[in-house]
Amino acid sequence: MRTVKVCAVQMISMPQVAQNVARARDLIAQAAAAGAELIVLPEYFAIMGHTDQDKLAVQEAYGAGPLQDFLAASAREHGVWLVGGTIPLCSDDPKRVMNSSLAFNPQGECVARYDKIHLFGFDNGTERFSECDTIAPGSLPVTFDTPFGRIGLSICYDLRFPELFRSVGDVDIWLLPAAFTATTGRAHWEVLLRARAIENQCFVIAPDQGGLHPTGRQTFGHSMIIDPWGQVLDCLPEGEGLVLAELKASQLERVRKTLPALAHRVLK
Repeated sequence: MRTVKVCAVQMISMPQVAQNVARARDLIAQAAAAGAELIVLPEYFAIMGHTDQDKLAVQEAYGAGPLQDFLAASAREHGVWLVGGTIPLCSDDPKRVMNSSLAFNPQGECVARYDKIHLFGFDNGTERFSECDTIAPGSLPVTFDTPFGRIGLSICYDLRFPELFRSVGDVDIWLLPAAFTATTGRAHWEVLLRARAIENQCFVIAPDQGGLHPTGRQTFGHSMIIDPWGQVLDCLPEGEGLVLAELKASQLERVRKTLPALAHRVLK
């Protein structure tokens, strides 16, 4: 790994795709101007619909579509690595989409695709979420290599399943774009993110949706970047904006050398 400046973009996405894309374009430009080489958008950055079914209307075939074109062009324009939070890609089920995170290199080439494996289900009597109604689950963990380290892709609810993060060997930086609810976020967001960073001795970049959406949904925000010792390097509690930090290769090396827990694992 080498030292790199990174950015987690926090948004409050709405049902109108064009407005979300315009806002994402501005935030990406701001992040690039601030020196970020790796920029990560939140889950559902392009659409947070009035209903869960709304995203089916803007689904794209993998490799072609306006959302993928936007991400590729943005990465190429600014010469950055860009991970497009999630966008809806076509599945084999006409009633469900894949919730997919796509990574683009500075040439605008898609170098990795991860389809969300763990689908959120929650019902406390007041709030109810059932992602499996409109999303088909992925099945394979995904990592990719960059000049500044090995990166792992995960999405939102995946955070609760530590076995995913251990299934692909050592990773330098885990990305976790999310749309965490305010209810579960207040209870678990930071503690789980810090746990994943500590136990895997890696950096974690977690861009979240961040506030009250026009639909009435409340997301938790608190997008953050965490170091391998579990320290929060930067955090944005609410609202749209950027979370920026320098990920130092020397820190990663120091933590893994001083406390070589990954090498001490017995059950693998």
